[in-house]
Amino acid sequence: MRRTAPTLALYLALAAPAAACTASDTTPPSAPAGLTAQAGSATSVHVMWNAAAEGEGVSGYQVFEAGALVRELPAGKTMVDVTGLSPQTGYTFTVRARDAAGNLSEPGPPVSVTTPAAKAEDRQPPTAPASVAARATGPRAALVSWTPASDDTGVTAYDVYQGGVRIHTAGPGASETALTGLQPDTVYTLTVRARDGADNSSPDGPAVDVTTPPASGDGPNTAPAEFTATASPGTVALAWTAPDTGRATSEYELYVNGRATTVIQFGAGAVPSGRAEHRLTVTEPAGTVWAVKLRARLPDGNWGAFSAERTITLAG
Repeated sequence: MRRTAPTLALYLALAAPAAACTASDTTPPSAPAGLTAQAGSATSVHVMWNAAAEGEGVSGYQVFEAGALVRELPAGKTMVDVTGLSPQTGYTFTVRARDAAGNLSEPGPPVSVTTPAAKAEDRQPPTAPASVAARATGPRAALVSWTPASDDTGVTAYDVYQGGVRIHTAGPGASETALTGLQPDTVYTLTVRARDGADNSSPDGPAVDVTTPPASGDGPNTAPAEFTATASPGTVALAWTAPDTGRATSEYELYVNGRATTVIQFGAGAVPSGRAEHRLTVTEPAGTVWAVKLRARLPDGNWGAFSAERTITLAG
């Protein structure tokens, strides 16, 4: 038998089992707290809020503008860019939590924001923040600070990146921000970019390392559990239980024969919080042996631990 590097023609067949609902569940979750809204450009606003507490049973969030539903998101998403807005216009956002039984919370406190004037010819990015600092404030949190950037039309937001992934956005007047959802005893390399009203992003400011301290206890397991791989003619079916890291994850990295092969991304409304499924279309000949495993993208931007590895023989 042989192991070959795969050539995949991929398509998504994504499914997340619906959580069981009972007629007796009529208690809504608590209203989301910590809502912020920052104009990212003349036509977009970045909306963020705090994740629901464990035990609330939240399965998703609804974002409203002036009482009208504008976005619906899974439980793992606590920020969204609302686009298609008008320049120099005031908007008021609220967020409601939804549980698996369909109960909706009351709206959290509203937040108002005004988009800046459009600068259609603005192609000049802001300057990079000249200095960046960070310190851990606990096993799962850190404080990041930076010197303000400058721009010919004005900075509208600061984006914090970890491993090339944006994990947080702060407002134009901010010079520091708190990060949550980090992993204990972990080194993070953070950068900050400034953004203007035309969505031009600056280069990264200086990278800064911060190490979170260990936490008592083992903490959540970040590896996908109960991973299975089943071959049938022309396809490979994968299934796993999503890791419980405090938020659902929409992104998984698949390895075949020890090499990263593809990233599986679940679309909005299909992010699994329990059992997940994905199907591959394969073109390798029957008898080809694959060793497959995967890992989840965590809320802090890092990849989690690998699942168990499964060896399968492709079917004809």
